[in-house]
Amino acid sequence: MESLKWIWYGAYVLVLLGLSGYGCHRLCIIYLYLKHSWRQPKPKGEFAELPLVTIQLPVFNEMHVVERLLTCVAKLDYPKDKMQIQLLDDSTDETTEISRVEINKLKAQGFDADLIHRTDRSGYKAGALENGLKSAKGEYVFILDADFVPNPDVLMKTVHYFTDDQIGLIQTRWGHLNRNYNLLTRVQAMFLDGHLELEQTARNRSGRFFTFNGTGGIWRKECITDAGGWEHDTLTEDMDLSYRAQLRNWRFIFLNKVETPAELPVDMDGFKSQQHRWTKGSIQCCKKVLPAIWRSKFPLYVKMEATAHLTANFAWLLLLVLCFLIFPNTKYQPELSNFVKALIHVPIFIFASGSVIFFYFMSQKALHPKTWWKEIIYLPCLLALGIGMSINNARAVLEALFNQESGFVRTPKYGIGKKKTQTEPSLGKGSYKAIKSVTPVLEFLFGVFFLFVVLDAFLSGNLVSFIFLLPFPIGFFYTSISSFAISWTAATGNRRLE
Repeated sequence: MESLKWIWYGAYVLVLLGLSGYGCHRLCIIYLYLKHSWRQPKPKGEFAELPLVTIQLPVFNEMHVVERLLTCVAKLDYPKDKMQIQLLDDSTDETTEISRVEINKLKAQGFDADLIHRTDRSGYKAGALENGLKSAKGEYVFILDADFVPNPDVLMKTVHYFTDDQIGLIQTRWGHLNRNYNLLTRVQAMFLDGHLELEQTARNRSGRFFTFNGTGGIWRKECITDAGGWEHDTLTEDMDLSYRAQLRNWRFIFLNKVETPAELPVDMDGFKSQQHRWTKGSIQCCKKVLPAIWRSKFPLYVKMEATAHLTANFAWLLLLVLCFLIFPNTKYQPELSNFVKALIHVPIFIFASGSVIFFYFMSQKALHPKTWWKEIIYLPCLLALGIGMSINNARAVLEALFNQESGFVRTPKYGIGKKKTQTEPSLGKGSYKAIKSVTPVLEFLFGVFFLFVVLDAFLSGNLVSFIFLLPFPIGFFYTSISSFAISWTAATGNRRLE
């Protein structure tokens, strides 16, 4: 029995050390951000004559937002004769007809606008972008997903950076149209703020590998071609092309001061499908490009950071394994002195959990210097949601590792702004719904299990374990019950989004 205790405890500590390693990476990102964020890039010069820009708008069944997208594109503060608008439509519903009407309106206003409709959807988004590139007239390509609402001055604030012939991509920072819509959108905004403000700024300013976010960025067409073009053997074609282009020595620029607003998923199933696609795609990219990175002539510190970035989603597997080890460890932990326990667990807590808290605290301080305290109160919800998403995202990691094929599942968007209105679409039979799975059932069972674990810790008088474990049942119940509620709503009628 004593040997079994040490086996359980050893496995528990090893998993926590793995999570601590990724926590150390977060702290390194914060250090790089603080060291380099003051370096705001400036254009090398200005174009004497503005260049032609092709605006690619890939859409698939986006009937709620495609009209808003085209209206915003028409308001861009850029000469009409220097813009080519491509609506890359793979839709199978009324989106195509809405798009055709709106494109004709743009043509009547004097825009060079085309609806390019595909019926086979081969290659998904990457295939649509690749197909559109064949007829792209511009030397530069501005890509916007359907849920984005670009500010009128975005092209004028970005295009002049291409006066440097080595620049292949300009990426803007995503904003959040509906950040305050509900609890889920608030927490999502915090997740994305950490990535977009801290990670992207730190990597780009410090000379590490930096990735296109899939939208809200402008590519030099020559860079796309030189890197091998859009490929669709991963679910994150943006990350894939980014690494291939930088391996060809193209330079990227991230403009964290230039914001391009977008709509966040407002329901749990949409969020899960998005996270599943991003997680699985990143592991696919890891398998595809990491060997080439290590064969390259880039400095060791650049290769190591790229490795940490590309393997970061393996942390979801570690978190899921941790869920199975927590209870045995609490019940059958070997006898250790309090000093030894503190020596082991305090550093692990600082790097595994404390780093997460500090990371997102810093992102809110950076983006909201006057109102950061209003966002920080949602940090416990962020931790709980991260735990609740572990099953969904760990499944995505395993699918990528074992080469399980899956399609590009779109994230449903409803054209929702900051507040609920009477004109918002319902979640009934006529609305878009994300793909369903058995994941909510597993999440609910995990919630029941951890509710027992938390109650056991409380009744045993172990208040430290009780506090530490409380986010586990909350997170799993939140993700599962939110998904069940969507299914119930769809089954019982057209009720509004809550």
